Amino acid sequence: MEEQLVRLLTETQSPQEGPRKNAEWQLKQQYANPDFPVALVSIGQHSDVPINTRQAALLYLKNFVLAYWSQQYDEFSGQIYDDESRKAQIRQSLLDLAVSGRGERKIKSAASLVVSKIATADFPDDWPDLLPTVLDVIGTGTDAQLHGALKVLNELVDDCFNEEQFFKVARDLVKVVYDVAINEAQKPTLRALAVSVFRSCFDTLEMVMEDHKAEVKGFAEEALAGWLPFFITSLESPLPPAPSDEEDGRESGAAELYRGSVAFKIQVVKTLMRVRSVFPSVLSPHSLALFSVIWKELSTLQSSYQQMYIDDDRQGRLVDADGLPYTLDFLVLEELDFMQACLRAAPVRKELEQQLRSQNSVSSSWITEMMRVAVSYSQITTEEEGLWEVDVNVFLSEEVNVSTNYAPRTACGDLVIKLGEWQNAATVDGLLAYTKTLYSENAGWKAKEAAMYLLDKLLGEFQDVEKSIGADAANGYVDFIQYALQEEAVFLRARGYLVAGGLTRTSADALHPVAATFMHASLQAISSDDSEVVKVSCIRALQYYLAALPPAVTHPQQSAIIAALSDYLNTQDFSDLDDSDDLLITIVETLRDAILLDTRSCLTVGGLGLLFTVASRGANNFQIALFVTETFEEIASTIAATGSAAYAQLSQKVLPSLTGAFDVASLTDENALANLAAELLSVLAENGSTPMPAGFVASVMPRLNKMLLGSQDDELLKSATAAIKHMLSHDPEQVFSFQDQAGKGGLEVVLIIIDRLLNPAVDDSGAAEVGGLAAEVVENAGSERLGPYLVQLLRAVAARLATATQAQFIQSLIMVFARLSLTAAQDVVTFLADVQVGDQSGLQVVMSKWLENFITFVGYEDIRKNVDALTKIYDLNDPRLAQIQVKGDLIVQRSDRIMTRSRAKQNLDQYTVIPAQLKIIKVLVEELLSASGRSIDPAAAADLDDEDEEDDDWEDDPNDFIDLGNGMTKSQLMAYAAEDGPTADRGRDDETQASLLNFFRQTAQKPGFADVFNALTPEEQEKLRSLGNA
Repeated sequence: MEEQLVRLLTETQSPQEGPRKNAEWQLKQQYANPDFPVALVSIGQHSDVPINTRQAALLYLKNFVLAYWSQQYDEFSGQIYDDESRKAQIRQSLLDLAVSGRGERKIKSAASLVVSKIATADFPDDWPDLLPTVLDVIGTGTDAQLHGALKVLNELVDDCFNEEQFFKVARDLVKVVYDVAINEAQKPTLRALAVSVFRSCFDTLEMVMEDHKAEVKGFAEEALAGWLPFFITSLESPLPPAPSDEEDGRESGAAELYRGSVAFKIQVVKTLMRVRSVFPSVLSPHSLALFSVIWKELSTLQSSYQQMYIDDDRQGRLVDADGLPYTLDFLVLEELDFMQACLRAAPVRKELEQQLRSQNSVSSSWITEMMRVAVSYSQITTEEEGLWEVDVNVFLSEEVNVSTNYAPRTACGDLVIKLGEWQNAATVDGLLAYTKTLYSENAGWKAKEAAMYLLDKLLGEFQDVEKSIGADAANGYVDFIQYALQEEAVFLRARGYLVAGGLTRTSADALHPVAATFMHASLQAISSDDSEVVKVSCIRALQYYLAALPPAVTHPQQSAIIAALSDYLNTQDFSDLDDSDDLLITIVETLRDAILLDTRSCLTVGGLGLLFTVASRGANNFQIALFVTETFEEIASTIAATGSAAYAQLSQKVLPSLTGAFDVASLTDENALANLAAELLSVLAENGSTPMPAGFVASVMPRLNKMLLGSQDDELLKSATAAIKHMLSHDPEQVFSFQDQAGKGGLEVVLIIIDRLLNPAVDDSGAAEVGGLAAEVVENAGSERLGPYLVQLLRAVAARLATATQAQFIQSLIMVFARLSLTAAQDVVTFLADVQVGDQSGLQVVMSKWLENFITFVGYEDIRKNVDALTKIYDLNDPRLAQIQVKGDLIVQRSDRIMTRSRAKQNLDQYTVIPAQLKIIKVLVEELLSASGRSIDPAAAADLDDEDEEDDDWEDDPNDFIDLGNGMTKSQLMAYAAEDGPTADRGRDDETQASLLNFFRQTAQKPGFADVFNALTPEEQEKLRSLGNA
């Protein structure tokens, strides 16, 4: 059997799909064979079998374990492997393999992973000797055994221990790995693994800290009492000499020692960062010492980093078989991040502020020294230089911070930004002082570019937080910018253009005397410079000038900017670029800013044509499509506001391009292009004049009709439906007078479209706009034109509402009845009461959906119409409404049991059942609060976050990014939910509030309202009292 499995495992790695798929299928058939997992272990142990085949065997064993070993795995197949003797054999064999004396790191890593998967189910009940064996090997084994045991222990800490198991062994575990870490006779890689295990312990500590805060913090303080001095000593120890190029790839000797030492230090810094995130107050007293040693090491490593990555092209970002990063760039990156974190510690800030006060000038202060370090590590590496020269998109992705490549250069930018938040003026002055030093010493172009790069990042942050740079500092950079623009080095020249624009934008009017010259130079360089990097930098820099300079300067340049962008785009062969999205985004952003200087120029200048050209090339990119749509919305709304003649001119200019896009899309199956064209047509129609230009409907309706009757694309259906809805709203007569090739009139064409969209076969999302379209038909056609089709249409809307689940779609369908209720509420109720939808009345279906989903409705106008419609329906006091039962309030389940996902599925939310009339009042009370613009009570908000933050005097960044790995407080989660959720405050709506207050004042005087009021919850009663008296 083993020979057969070796053959199949080998074939699973074949580049030929046929043999590979067949081998995978045959291996799956072996899962039912009880000898299969034993054979896989045997193959994994067999030294004569190739390493990759043995790895594959252990991988298949891991998959088998997850599918058959225990019911607790998410991947469990439903059939359990219950041969206990074979299980015991497999466990022992795997552990022996993982902690064997062989130097096979890949095999041991794979075996360790399987051990940890089994241990999650079997430890400690069925495998009690696992941890004692591992700890014993760590204490007494050879280097090879120690490596395997540490890998197993790391996996166990990561995946297997619950809080009870962890605390039983925590002290012994920490002591064992501490002994390995401090043993300088051990290989640095083994010491690094030991530190990595210790770091993993903090993940477990963090999870249990909420329930056992005092015990966990006490344990951490006890453990760190020994580890922190050791960490400081380790960081103070210098790295061994770096190997030469020839030695770099060797597996032994100086190269191995260097790699291991770097890996060890990386794990030390990573652990310090983890400790800081979980127990900042424990680390705070040591923060100054740690900051000093990190700064000293970064200063020491500058020359090695320069030689390896700036002057040479050493390979960086490398990780060994154990997952340990071991190259110098990783160490520098970790230390820069930790240095930034230290700047937030109170002891560090206090000391640095004192030094700053005692020094005569910033130029001789620690800030300037820090700039020296930051500039050193911000220099463009040889690798980056090569990549950016080949593809400007890579350069642009780094510039706009959308790249996943977080490198020392990026970290230095973040460091300077953080410093600027704390010491605003001193940071700018310190960077300027060091920049002057670089030019006086005639430093290389990379150092000069790095200094200006850091300034660029600082300026970007100032812009985001609405700070400005002082006039003296801004003018102090003018000479350096002018030097940079004349430099031969491409990246320094490009940086000069970017900084010139950034300074103009963030220095108020300080640079206005020279800004126009800089802008003109950028405009000229787009067509005249030889470098693509410089050209795209100038295109990006134009955005800054257009935002900062007065109209008298920018408006005369509008046509020249659009022409320059058009000429540049015409020189690009996008088929040669694997990914040109970043370039197109930069172009469309600048084009947008140029067009918005004066949108009326679109009727005469070529801005619109260029916008549509970019759209056709970047329709697949959501961000490009969004920029194009937003720009066109502004164009259409502002031009339409000037009058029907200008709108007609815009339509005449735009419609051929949009209809052409539909035709191209239908020939090439470019769904994204059709979607964007439909969205733009919807925008154009929404801003239409009344009446719309002659021929507008006839030019677009055939294509819209074809798409709406044939497409399955949700976004296309939604946009195309909205376009017809808007045309009906602005010019119903032109729509109704339309005739297709078969002679069908416009009303019949629209009704056929509505019928198709109301079919349950069309997804809710795709039909989201059909309610609005139906409402426009009902309002504008009236019962005279619709005749018997009116009842059929309303019945179809009610029937589709019964199966609708998507919030936007439900709102769309409800609006049909809401708008009718504004003028004929009694007729709507009577009609719905007489309509049967399945086994329910139409009134039951519509009122249930309406009242249960009202809280999710969006849009001021739609909400206002719904509120008015519900008040009119309530005022009918129709007994048929009193008989309608709908969902009331959520019934809160009281239980001491932890609510797991499986229990949650078994215990679905339950609600009270109340009459529709009462539910209307509840909905309107809630809406009265929303319309008032009042948010959640501050005291209640404070109660949401009743946990003391464990940050002591090492304060967390008040603008921390969301780190899903570190968890968030309740208040943070509630805040994010409130921002995006359906109940988020939407600001005051005076008209709706006035209408509701008037309704409640009148209703409160009517007989029987006291009973309704008493049926409300105490909270609702209080809302009504407080807002009623406001």
